[in-house]
Amino acid sequence: MRQTDRHFKFDWITIMLFFMLAGFGWLNILSASHSGEIIDYFSFTEFYGKQLIFIILSVLLIILILSIDAKFYERFSSVIYFASLLSLVGLFIFGKTINGATSWYDLGGMTLQPSEFAKAATALAVAKYVSDLQTDIRQFKHQIRIFGIIIIPAFLILLQKDAGSTLVYGAFFFVLYREGLPKIYLIIGSLLIVLAICALKFGVVITMLVSAVIVFGYYFSKKKKPSFFQPVITLTIALLISFVVRFAYDTLLPFHQKDRITIWLSLEKDAGKLEKMKKEAAYNLLESEKAISAGGWKGKGFMEGTRTTGKFVPEQHTDYIFTTVGEEWGFIGSFGVVLVFVLLILRILHLAELQKSQFSRVYGYSVGAILFIHFLINIGMVMGLIPTIGIPLPLFSYGGSGLWGFTILVFIFVKLDSNRINEW
Repeated sequence: MRQTDRHFKFDWITIMLFFMLAGFGWLNILSASHSGEIIDYFSFTEFYGKQLIFIILSVLLIILILSIDAKFYERFSSVIYFASLLSLVGLFIFGKTINGATSWYDLGGMTLQPSEFAKAATALAVAKYVSDLQTDIRQFKHQIRIFGIIIIPAFLILLQKDAGSTLVYGAFFFVLYREGLPKIYLIIGSLLIVLAICALKFGVVITMLVSAVIVFGYYFSKKKKPSFFQPVITLTIALLISFVVRFAYDTLLPFHQKDRITIWLSLEKDAGKLEKMKKEAAYNLLESEKAISAGGWKGKGFMEGTRTTGKFVPEQHTDYIFTTVGEEWGFIGSFGVVLVFVLLILRILHLAELQKSQFSRVYGYSVGAILFIHFLINIGMVMGLIPTIGIPLPLFSYGGSGLWGFTILVFIFVKLDSNRINEW
């Protein structure tokens, strides 16, 4: 094969893994949403029928994405980003509220969620800015601008009361770290999370005592003695953060989010009250855990899950779709799904590292990081390892916006990778 033919070659491993997940996801949506009726695969009144149509339309979307010149995505990345921001702002005027979140446009017979497309737009904008010849990510002024590109859409989505989609934007900081962002940001971010959890779990006083021991121990163990004010300032900042976290938890968080955190960290000391709270606020989680454990090693078989067919798990075709896998396909099937997700993410990261242009590399790492965060949070949520957060499992959960958003995200990179031989 001549090298010039590489322009027309796509990475079929990535494409195959993509359709394996989308196809198997549809089978589980079919099982989770049918009610014993005669199956009409193209019925637009059934979730499985609509999802199948969404998948077919995704194929047309893929053909369109791959037919566009690869340089288009870099050249017009800023335009795509600003158009995405406008679509998010428009929700405050024309948006439809579902389950407390104003995140959808009502298009008559269907809804469209622009936050699902904003992830790809933000990835393009980040890749464009980082790869600019004038950008030095080690300089603070450039770091502020990059953070702005990431934070603006995340903040607009947070205002729509969609905390799950907002968390996904944390994936970009791992991408920036790969490109030279000082590791102090990751260290500070990790410490803030630990500090917040400790403040909720053990209270401000105990958290500050432990922090004081660690801070003063660190500073005074160094050979070059720091100024006494450095540990004092550090401890003061930690104290302020602890108070802010506690205040936000006690007064600002909606009751349902507060209950989820309380259950996750077992903050309620009264065992009876905690158990009652679990039954009321964590019903989805409890039923999810029961469904997964009922599957055992081999599962109950396709469309044979009693808790799935009995509709015990609310929203099982969307955020809790992995419970269907656990019950009907068992540990073996669940492990297989996890394995395919891991292979897809690793394949994308491998291809990203092979890119000749920084734009393609940054975008590829963004795709891998976004998929990983979605995958990690959703499965962790379903298994009770993290608080319940409304975030879909990529290519598995029901929804046209989610499926098309991930299709755009992945196949723009497939197109960029196909043009690798032409990059200089």
